[in-house]
Amino acid sequence: MIQNNIPRGAVRAGMRESMREECSGFSIIELMIIAAIVAMLSAIAVPLYAEYIEKARIIRAVSDIVNISKTITTYNMDNNRYPPSLAEVGYGTFQDPWGAPYQYLNIQTADSTGPGPKPRKDKWVHPINSDYDLYSMGQDGRSNEALTAHVSKDDVIRANDGAYIGLASDF
Repeated sequence: MIQNNIPRGAVRAGMRESMREECSGFSIIELMIIAAIVAMLSAIAVPLYAEYIEKARIIRAVSDIVNISKTITTYNMDNNRYPPSLAEVGYGTFQDPWGAPYQYLNIQTADSTGPGPKPRKDKWVHPINSDYDLYSMGQDGRSNEALTAHVSKDDVIRANDGAYIGLASDF
């Protein structure tokens, strides 16, 4: 049998060195490139996700207004009048997707000359409904009776006596 004149400890140390070279981790440059790629993907994905969430909230508000309108129509058919408030039809504490209550105004009983809420108006200053106004104040939680006002652009409205339900900016 041939014997090597290499001490046993030297063989083990050499094996450890070769394993370290094979199992080395990422360099700092590689980690920086990976971080830059992740940052770029996040910069693209986060705004798209926020836009998607906002569109979903608008769709939910439109659906809610359609359902509330159906309930108000049923109430009108049963009582021969529109309800004085949403509480009368079970939607008094119902909130829009942004956490604010839906706004309702029975136009037939509203005082258009006195204090208090007034009917919503289009760009020609005509009321957008003849029966009742129903809307969400949208993402900013603010509104104005004129749809042309900047704070009203994100409102989800019911207009033309229910023929249009959607964003005020699209009406």
